[in-house]
Amino acid sequence: MNDFLNQVRLVGDWLTSSQQWHGDDGIPHRLAEHLTYSGVSLLFAALIGLAFGLLVGHTGRGAFAVASVANLARAIPTFGLVVLVVTLAGLSTTPVLVALVALAIPPILINTFEGVRGVDPVTRDAARGVGMTEWEVLIRVEVPMSLPLILLGLRIAAIQVVATATVAAYPGLGGLGRFIVDGLSRNDYQLVIGGSAVVVLLALVVQIVFTALRRVVVSPGLRVSASRS
Repeated sequence: MNDFLNQVRLVGDWLTSSQQWHGDDGIPHRLAEHLTYSGVSLLFAALIGLAFGLLVGHTGRGAFAVASVANLARAIPTFGLVVLVVTLAGLSTTPVLVALVALAIPPILINTFEGVRGVDPVTRDAARGVGMTEWEVLIRVEVPMSLPLILLGLRIAAIQVVATATVAAYPGLGGLGRFIVDGLSRNDYQLVIGGSAVVVLLALVVQIVFTALRRVVVSPGLRVSASRS
């Protein structure tokens, strides 16, 4: 208990120190770098994952490929992928972003696919029966009914990217991971746990944002149905 309280005190002292809020090594600058890496990676992953997830889910073609992506994603070590990409492509921002995008695509793709495929076939047939085109069936019926799972995939990907972007500091880039890497190299325990605490807080904020977004864009009936499934 005393060790835990000491850690809390160290984090508090570190966060309230004025030097942590100024300069290139300050929390605001490192947080901005971290959010940039995470935001850009999530955006590209969402564009790819949503597009293929909706297409495969609606047409039913390529389901085996989606399952293969899911199995492959479980086998890929996060740090190993980042190091491999950086080793092959060189030390720069782009290789790290490529690795983060690759890690974020599977949960978005799989949940989007499962959400669309899970729509009641009777509902699809009824939509087609009233004259809707395939595009209208997808956008006006399948996507709204799939939103709980689609948002779940985006939330999982966002939290994964925020946590994994910390690894970007190991090949020499910025972000919140610099606190952890620099702290370990200097044997600065306070810097390590302080940086780790900021990453955890950021992940919690992401969780809260997606929970609020779900309440706004998903109808109450679908929220209840999703919670029971």
